Amino acid sequence: MMALPEGWREVTLGDVVAPISDRETPDPATEIPFIGMEHVEGQSGRVLAYGDASDIKSASPLVEPGDILYGRLRPYLNKVAIAPEKAYTSGEFIVFRGNDEVDGRWLKWRFTARDFVDYAISLNAGDRPRVKWPQMRPFRLQLPPLDEQHRIVELLEEHLCRIDAAEHGLAQSDRSTAALIRSALAQGLRGELVEDDLGEGTAEDVLGSRPDFEATDGDRVWAVPEGWLWARLGDAFEVHVGATPPRGDAGAWAGDLPWVSSGEVTFSRISQTREHITREAAGNPSRRIHPPGTVMLAMIGEGKTRGQAAILDIEAAHNQNCASIRVSETKVLPEYVYGYMEERYLETRRAGSGGQQQALNKAAIQRFPIPIPPLATQRRIVEAWDGIRSAAARLDDEVARASLRSLSLRRALLAAAFSGRLTGASTDGEAA
Repeated sequence: MMALPEGWREVTLGDVVAPISDRETPDPATEIPFIGMEHVEGQSGRVLAYGDASDIKSASPLVEPGDILYGRLRPYLNKVAIAPEKAYTSGEFIVFRGNDEVDGRWLKWRFTARDFVDYAISLNAGDRPRVKWPQMRPFRLQLPPLDEQHRIVELLEEHLCRIDAAEHGLAQSDRSTAALIRSALAQGLRGELVEDDLGEGTAEDVLGSRPDFEATDGDRVWAVPEGWLWARLGDAFEVHVGATPPRGDAGAWAGDLPWVSSGEVTFSRISQTREHITREAAGNPSRRIHPPGTVMLAMIGEGKTRGQAAILDIEAAHNQNCASIRVSETKVLPEYVYGYMEERYLETRRAGSGGQQQALNKAAIQRFPIPIPPLATQRRIVEAWDGIRSAAARLDDEVARASLRSLSLRRALLAAAFSGRLTGASTDGEAA
């Protein structure tokens, strides 16, 4: 066991601090703000917003500036903040106040160190888990003298501020790559990304005829280059909805035909599926078994699922929560239609209708307006999109690696601070 730095002592959390127990029910007319768990940013612990205390229906802790708010309930477990002003707080915070032995700011950072986080998580079980003070109380820690705590906090906040700035830059890079892809998709669909190429004919040659298209209120359309055409998705392609064989029929699920669930439609290419059915269970092959090159669209789902697309690289059937767009039976490139679905993802989600769970349906999908470029132009657009996606993916990988390094640096800095190495024999700068 490592010797403690001079002046440090080993204690339990309960030896040096206890949560405040005062609670009161606010007067509805009070101007004192309310800090809920959702108002605290996760890693930094900054209070980003306030609620209205008049909405509080039960007795709540009334905290003073500098009090430590420890989130004890998932998903806010280990979210720690310092109260910036007098406020009421959620009863799901355990509130601590600094004293003659403990600097509140030091305690706030101590709660974020890896050993305490792991300890709290190990206590946190059940359907609606909560960490309670009697569970936290026996946690053992090394406590430096009060003046040393002040110095540790100053050094920590100086160096963590730099890490926060770096992580902000990483987050901005992540957002920028997503914005770059969205911009490229939009430019491609508007004829602004590449030069037109009529080497393989016009859009009318691609479709075989000029569609009878007239924009209506609510259609999302724009001016397109000469040689392009607008069409309804249902006029340009066959659209089908799938079905699920009875789960009680074991024989139906013992085949070799890939079967796609809506959860597998995740802006990707599908070359294998989790489940398989028999061809007989799929039903009419002209409507229920789809060739490679079919573009899939998820129609149901409250999370990210509804509106996501995929391209089949295999022959497959699918469930009733997906639509299949038979692009491969036309001259249009599946990758172009996939890019169109990717660009209009948010619009597609807004197009859901019916019941408590928002959902698309076949008729709504068939009404989607889509710009059709000449075939050679489609090839150029798809090639440009692929290049931009590849560059964005490389940048995302770099950001992910840098984020892991940043997390490791943060943990190492906290570990050094609370073991005495940050203000030990070596200079503070060398330790950091």
